[in-house]
Amino acid sequence: MNNIATILNDKLLKQVFDQDTDPSKQLEQYRHIAQLYAHIENAIAVLSDLKNDKSYIYAGGLAKTLGISNHDAEINSIWEDVIFNLIHPDDLLQKHMLELQYFHFLKHIPILERHNYHVISKIRMYNQKGQYVWISHRMFYVRNSPNGSIWLALCLYNFAHFSENTESYEGYIVNSVTGQIIQSENQESRNLLSKREIEILRLIKIGKRSKEIADVLSISINTVNRHRQNILEKLRVTNSIEACRIASSLNLLI
Repeated sequence: MNNIATILNDKLLKQVFDQDTDPSKQLEQYRHIAQLYAHIENAIAVLSDLKNDKSYIYAGGLAKTLGISNHDAEINSIWEDVIFNLIHPDDLLQKHMLELQYFHFLKHIPILERHNYHVISKIRMYNQKGQYVWISHRMFYVRNSPNGSIWLALCLYNFAHFSENTESYEGYIVNSVTGQIIQSENQESRNLLSKREIEILRLIKIGKRSKEIADVLSISINTVNRHRQNILEKLRVTNSIEACRIASSLNLLI
């Protein structure tokens, strides 16, 4: 699991969940919805239960084309590795970064309005012939816990039809009511790190050492080192170079 996926995993699974009214009935309703999507669209539909770290995979016709099992399945994880293993590694990283941004974005949206938003990505996936084909991936957080924690996520994989000049990954947060595309610079990924941590990481990126950072920010070197350690822990990395790379990918340093 890459660093971004690890951060996303922790954000999703370490939420505090309230007890929903009749959760088993709610889960069954959304499992049925996922199954219908798979049947109607010939999609692969994945319903993930973030509270119990479990997923339900419903295999439409696309599953056979991609060379994976065309049988429905239940797995004890929110990570559908049988599908992820077919995604181009660069696209999988971008997909996870977008989903992390989406998670933070929704935390600032009223609960009753969250269903208006979803993410859509175009990704490369191997088919049964060992060739990359373009796939459309959509993700919806379809059910919240009463306290606002995100409980159920629905992912849909379909063939994507783009013009011939399609060459690279694209991904957006979309408002399905207005059609608005939410650009990454408007998303709330910044609250992964504090304002001070971002300041320090910007200075690290341009080559400043702890003593120099302390002088620039008028704080003690011990405070700088404590912030540096917090940055590494939050971004799940082992050194400052990797921290700068991950933070830049998430647009934290602009």
